[in-house]
Amino acid sequence: MIDHAHDLASVRDATERLLTAVGKLDNAAVTEPSRLPGWSRGHVLAHLARNADALVNVLEGRPMYVSGEARDADIERDAPRALDVHLADLRESAARFQEAGDAPADWSRTVELRGGVTDSAVRVPFRRWVEVELHHVDLGIGYELEDLPAEFTEREIAFLADRFSGHPDVPSTRLTDGTRAWSTGREADDGPEVTVTGHPADLLGWLAGRRTGAALTVAGGPLPALPPL
Repeated sequence: MIDHAHDLASVRDATERLLTAVGKLDNAAVTEPSRLPGWSRGHVLAHLARNADALVNVLEGRPMYVSGEARDADIERDAPRALDVHLADLRESAARFQEAGDAPADWSRTVELRGGVTDSAVRVPFRRWVEVELHHVDLGIGYELEDLPAEFTEREIAFLADRFSGHPDVPSTRLTDGTRAWSTGREADDGPEVTVTGHPADLLGWLAGRRTGAALTVAGGPLPALPPL
């Protein structure tokens, strides 16, 4: 059972960690490359701020973005800003998201995300939590997948495993950290074709496209190639 209030509190905590870490940077550091190909740290920060506003749109029944082109243009426009402007924008957009999340609402309703994807409103706070945590890692400023809250890591592994579940290009796969297990990929009548074992951070990194999977142990075949998120 998803508790949106718990997830909103988790978003607040993750945002404060992000703001504290980013506040230790300087203007030059913001212009340096992030871990995302083609994006500076400024691009990542601009995306985080605009994503908060986009999810306010979702919660309030408006299109998430005017268009994909407008989304990209906003990020390019905002990326070169000075650090203090980024920080103010992150705080203010985060506050707008929290305000929208705190408003009385039917959390069982269906909402529309980017590209026509639909989901239950109750899952939107977790989606924002994902954005804040993973993009904090993407900044490359000392926050790593191993530093993520254990609850977040477990839930995001489950979320991504479900996302690839039934995908015809992904073999039937069992994921395990030695204690817990998840299933993904296409259905198989006689059990999983491949078993992938590793530490939770490495499983998450592979599923989220942040690590190659080189640290994982694979049985039953090669490490599956995952489609882009």
